[in-house]
Amino acid sequence: MASKTPVLTSKAPKPLPGIYSQAIKCNGMVYCSGAVAMDAETGKIIDGDVKAHTAQCIKNLSAILEEAGSDITKVVKVNVFLASMDDFAAMNEEYMKHWGDVKPVRTCVAVKTLPLNTDVEIECTAHL
Repeated sequence: MASKTPVLTSKAPKPLPGIYSQAIKCNGMVYCSGAVAMDAETGKIIDGDVKAHTAQCIKNLSAILEEAGSDITKVVKVNVFLASMDDFAAMNEEYMKHWGDVKPVRTCVAVKTLPLNTDVEIECTAHL
């Protein structure tokens, strides 16, 4: 049976105690929990629009992936959750700046409500 190892870094927002891990390493992969546009130091959603929030989500995921021994260019699957599909184009404008030359596969859906009433949440899976 494969062992699973939790990942924790202070460079990304702390997970809710006892609820979830920032990420799990298992079988050469890193599975990251959803990241919102929260500042790791203040614990608050950063100011700005969906582009700024998308960049912060990816910054948080990058910190978690680096702690795990991976990085953003090794991401193979991304799930994006938007509070409104009206933000799809603006989110994509920022999103496309990241992930390296070979973009990961992706799903993007609109949801009714996101944590802290933010506009975007992103989760990903990467290889080590």
